[in-house]
Amino acid sequence: MQLTPREIVEALDKYIIGQDRAKRAVAVALRNRYRRSCLSEELREEITPKNIIMIGPTGVGKTEIARRLAKLVDAPFIKVEATKYTEVGYVGRDVESMVRDLVDAAIRICMNRKMEEVRLVAETAAEQTLAELLLPGAKRREHKQQNALQMLLSAGQPQASEPEPSEEEKAKRYSERERVLAELRAGRLENELVEIEVEEQNAKNDAMFAAGIDLNIGEMFGDLLPKKTKKRKLPVKEARRVIIQQESEKRIDMDDVHREALQRAEQDGIIFIDEIDKIAGAERMGGPDVSREGVQRDILPIVEGSVVSTKYGSVKTDYMLFIAAGAFHTAKVSDLIPELQGRFPIRVKLDDLTQEDFEKILTQPENAVTKQYTALLSADKVKLSFTPDALREIAKYAFVANENTENIGARRLHTVMENLLDDISFNANGQHPEIELVIDAEYVDEHVGSEYHEDDIHKYIL
Repeated sequence: MQLTPREIVEALDKYIIGQDRAKRAVAVALRNRYRRSCLSEELREEITPKNIIMIGPTGVGKTEIARRLAKLVDAPFIKVEATKYTEVGYVGRDVESMVRDLVDAAIRICMNRKMEEVRLVAETAAEQTLAELLLPGAKRREHKQQNALQMLLSAGQPQASEPEPSEEEKAKRYSERERVLAELRAGRLENELVEIEVEEQNAKNDAMFAAGIDLNIGEMFGDLLPKKTKKRKLPVKEARRVIIQQESEKRIDMDDVHREALQRAEQDGIIFIDEIDKIAGAERMGGPDVSREGVQRDILPIVEGSVVSTKYGSVKTDYMLFIAAGAFHTAKVSDLIPELQGRFPIRVKLDDLTQEDFEKILTQPENAVTKQYTALLSADKVKLSFTPDALREIAKYAFVANENTENIGARRLHTVMENLLDDISFNANGQHPEIELVIDAEYVDEHVGSEYHEDDIHKYIL
């Protein structure tokens, strides 16, 4: 069932306070994807997404809106910073890498979904493998087989088949295996060590990272290079996870995963381009050689619609949704090149957060900062609660700190909360019976207000 724009906004309201215009804009953009999918193929080809520019200071919810939107519909999503890209011909990340990153995100989504489908079968197979590894004499039998194989190979003889075990040996082995399986299922063997083969991870060259080159030899050649493995001894609880992963991968058709991922990246992908205002405006005298207008012109064909080659195949960017964002303090949207402006027809201005917004952010979202700190301290047997007047005081200090110094939006709340709960967090150790602590306005004033001065609030600056 596809969500309506109203349902999308209601879902976003659980995590983001205010910014109704931005929520409505992204909700309509998302619903238009569903509407487009209902049309005939000829008409569908003519309709492209209406990309969005969000204008507002940091910390007001621009990234969170885009991220939650993608999570809501399980769409491939990446966030990139416009300042990380360089003009063609310069060392650094080229703009096409954002599309490749999106395809990688789509691969992960499709892979996780496929792995969930085969998880039960993979878990059963992993259990059988662990039982074999835990059987008494398993290492000795494996060592004996390897020695016999090496002797035959060195003698230039074909490998001989193992002698058939007797019925008594089969029955004994079956009985032993059932005993090991029972103990394994009861969780009594979780710390036993088993030896398994794991794939070696290819580390990227540090020199390439230092030079800003986004290159991986393994990615260039795909599956042509053989995968290196090594033997490792792991506890059963860790080995189980590795074996389940291996068994799942055996049962997944990667061609299907790649095909589905490319389709999802093309039709459902969302690319969030942050700090786009940093590449707008006139060139700075004496600045870097890379021109900001040059980066804009490189981004333009991606947003307009082009074909980008990836290691999984070619992908079209025509129907991806692009959401750009920036504070636009020193530059204006009109400072972007006209062609790029035209590709972002929807412009939404996000509001600065008020003191009332801060108070709502402290309690209403499902991931509210007060809920996070309460959960963290509960691990050390501290039962934390906040009175309404305490929340008002915290919101007041956060708001005033933003007004008097750099406005960093809702992130200021984390700074205030860290200073407020510093003593509690330091002294909590979980060694005492559960302690109940109620934070009231007096406590907030004592731990925050007493050190607060309008002309000196450096301790709130991140």
